[in-house]
Amino acid sequence: MSVAQSDTVYLIDASIYIFRYYFSLPDNWWGREHQPTAAVYGYGRWLLRFLKAVRPKYIACCFDESLTSCFRNELYPGYKASRALPDESLAFQLAACKGLSAAYGLATYASPRFEADDLIATLAAKSRKRGLSVCVVSRDKDLSQIIRTARDTLWDFPDREPLDSDAIFAKYGIYPEQMADFLALVGDPSDDIPGVAGIGGKTAAALLAEFGSWREIRRNYNRVAKCAIRGAAKLGDKLAAAEAQIELSRQLARVASDAPLGARFRVTRRPVDLPALDTTIDELGLGAGFRTSVHSVFNEI
Repeated sequence: MSVAQSDTVYLIDASIYIFRYYFSLPDNWWGREHQPTAAVYGYGRWLLRFLKAVRPKYIACCFDESLTSCFRNELYPGYKASRALPDESLAFQLAACKGLSAAYGLATYASPRFEADDLIATLAAKSRKRGLSVCVVSRDKDLSQIIRTARDTLWDFPDREPLDSDAIFAKYGIYPEQMADFLALVGDPSDDIPGVAGIGGKTAAALLAEFGSWREIRRNYNRVAKCAIRGAAKLGDKLAAAEAQIELSRQLARVASDAPLGARFRVTRRPVDLPALDTTIDELGLGAGFRTSVHSVFNEI
């Protein structure tokens, strides 16, 4: 599936790619103050590759800066409680990647109360109102819930092809708009979101295929026992007993599309100040080869 470029906004789930390189690259790059910058190197190279391949007019990078301070922690203190705070090395590189993205001419967004997922969902909603289709660039299937129209896609660049709503259903067995309900039923251990004991992915997908949404399941507990689902006889009672927990988990799993974006909404890519970018590259110790690639890409696009 191809992704149209001229009328598409590309919304980058930046942190997930930074973590990928933080854990996969050796510490072969160091900044002037002897800070490790391997993740910055990997993310910066990945982003250059994306820009060269896509040449986007509209693009924004969203970063997570709300661990322990997100509004979801107020709803449920256990949310992401098992995740350790970034150490000094990772915190520096996350900030450096945000700065590098801005130096590439890209809009950057972060919030102490909203996650990157929420910022992406908010930017997507505002972009659609301006007539743009949305491509969410992420490795996280949870962000498929942002896919709302036939023109929208989820893209794990460069490892996968862009997925539209039908392709997401073919891959995961649920439609994008069912993702939050699905996670509310099965839980999400990576985010410490509780699920219903005894309900796995197949059962949750079967329930959503039968009823369409958690709201309809909740209205029809008596019908659940008649479904052709393993253990259906007791399933309705189990769901009824867990209703409050499911409602909470759904609030935790569902992206917010009303995150504050500050004083401006911007997704248009800006021209790059190459001399200033060269200074940033030198300060981060990314090397002459990195600088050559940067000049090649930005002189081309």
